[in-house]
Amino acid sequence: MVILSVRSSHRRRYVALFLSITGVIIYRHLSEQSGRIRISRTHGLSVNSSQFSLGGESFRLLGGSLHYFRIPRAYWKDRMLKMKACGVNTLTTSVPWNLHEPERGEFQFRGNLDLEMFLIQAADLGLWVVLRPGPYIGSDLDLGGLPSWLLRDKKMKLRTTYPGFTEAVNAFFDKLIPKVVPLQFKKGGPIIAVQVEHAYGSFAVDSDYMPFLKEALQSRGVSELLLTSDSHEGLKSGGLSGALRTLNLRKLNYEDIKYLEAVQPNSPILIMEHWTGWFDGWGDLHHTFPAEDMVAVVREVLRQGMSINLYVFHGGTNFGFMSGASANPSYKPLVTSYDYDAPLSEDGDYTPKYHLLRDIFSRYNNYLLSDVPGLRRKKGYEAAIMFQHLFLWDALPFTHEPFKSRIPVNMENLPVNNKNGQAYGYTLYETTITTGGFLKSRDNIRDRALVFVNRGFIGLFNYKTLELAVPEGKQERTLSLLVENCGRAHSGKALDHQRKGIVGDIFLNNTPLRDFTIYSLDMTQSFIDSLYRAPWKFLPEKPSFPGFFQGRLFVDGYPSDTFVKLPGWSKGVVFINRQNLGRYWDLGPQQALYIPGPFLNSGLNLVTVFEEHDADFKLHFEDTPDLGMTVDIQ
Repeated sequence: MVILSVRSSHRRRYVALFLSITGVIIYRHLSEQSGRIRISRTHGLSVNSSQFSLGGESFRLLGGSLHYFRIPRAYWKDRMLKMKACGVNTLTTSVPWNLHEPERGEFQFRGNLDLEMFLIQAADLGLWVVLRPGPYIGSDLDLGGLPSWLLRDKKMKLRTTYPGFTEAVNAFFDKLIPKVVPLQFKKGGPIIAVQVEHAYGSFAVDSDYMPFLKEALQSRGVSELLLTSDSHEGLKSGGLSGALRTLNLRKLNYEDIKYLEAVQPNSPILIMEHWTGWFDGWGDLHHTFPAEDMVAVVREVLRQGMSINLYVFHGGTNFGFMSGASANPSYKPLVTSYDYDAPLSEDGDYTPKYHLLRDIFSRYNNYLLSDVPGLRRKKGYEAAIMFQHLFLWDALPFTHEPFKSRIPVNMENLPVNNKNGQAYGYTLYETTITTGGFLKSRDNIRDRALVFVNRGFIGLFNYKTLELAVPEGKQERTLSLLVENCGRAHSGKALDHQRKGIVGDIFLNNTPLRDFTIYSLDMTQSFIDSLYRAPWKFLPEKPSFPGFFQGRLFVDGYPSDTFVKLPGWSKGVVFINRQNLGRYWDLGPQQALYIPGPFLNSGLNLVTVFEEHDADFKLHFEDTPDLGMTVDIQ
């Protein structure tokens, strides 16, 4: 017998009691003062045969990945109900360390980051959970979900047993793991398995690292089945004693299946990630994976008696500056949308993949699937006309205190945010020059810089453009470089080298520039709030760029989901009622940003746009997404 305590300190009103492995749930409404209840859960998810068992009964995992941090909290239940109606019995979610500990020692587990309530809600709806607590989770996030303040240490070796890393991991797990231990299966909760790190086999630089993480989890009370997860290139190096190896893939590779059967005989095969689509990079096309190709893999996996988890079942959105970047074969930042061509679209609509999957999964459930939930209304609104303007340099008094340094300092090592550095956004570097000539970045710009002389734009630095001509002039002038972190790489062996801003010397006529004044423009909610006090001006006929623009969106009645389009705008960031919706860029493929209804107010809504180059001064709100021209994944 396992005793589950319900304490007011945990702010719990509901406890879901799973009494059947078929997904049928009996829900008990308990008050915070109800004390204790007793349930029997002696056998968790087990792998002692070619099939899983749960609670001592045969069990096939039909899973789907759903990320609480990419979905407005108000929509968690809606997305879970749609999963359940499709025949999914297990929800898989990752835990983004960088969002939960944005500053060292400052933890956030409220609002949209309330992991415990997300898991309890899954339990309430009859979904089991595979938890992927990291610390590295990949997931196409900035730095794979690792916090950028780790990179303040110049000797940092991420994903290793380097003391600076393990100490930080231990501090994070000390806060995280006690929150999820009471929600394990054998304690009456929904968590049936826990994944150790993610895809370490393709990284594999420290043989002591995975055993360290296993001990870190188990010593804090994790007692359910442990998993590792690797794709083809990392499968042979990614194993861990005492953990079930699982496979990530798009199309079946029978050599990998045979390898798993050889190294872990008499164990079930779990496809931990069947990639239902793919991420998009700025400047690419929108990637799609044909429904018939995806379903063919699912059908064959199930026909052969294997279990499967769909990555992702529903992608959601990389709100704010959450999205990462791909590093191979070259650097490419990822778009704001995480639609992923998944069975549920970015805004929660059903796709052909959903209906085909529901037909297949219904044959592997021994209960009748519920009707699919109704869809939420999407709505177009009247355009928002920008009527106020704020030049970038007029906004500087509302940023962090400027920092003076003889040499350039990268974002992560700036003395801001309680000495945790700058994680995201833009950084402005200014110095004085007395001559013209050739300005050379020597590839020390991460990732993109607008260059100005006396606030007049002269050119752009990026990974391809490494040299600019500076106009001649004998008087002292101000040289400014507005550098954007476009997203840190989310995978690969270059994670230790993802510092942003200016990471080395910039040269004018082969002489390194010195004596900088540095402004941190991380564009947090507090910064956007502070702009209310800024000296906004009525929009002039020819406003200066870069700049901030403000307008009003009027919502008549109850707010509905909508999509904002910016034709005639160039590149920047959109905020609605202080909420950072993410980046836009006319480079495409994404042409519209998703605005969930819960982000809007009935009546007036304040819209703020930071634009780098050019603007039409009008935002359009439509009832359909636009992810750009598509290309099928081969």
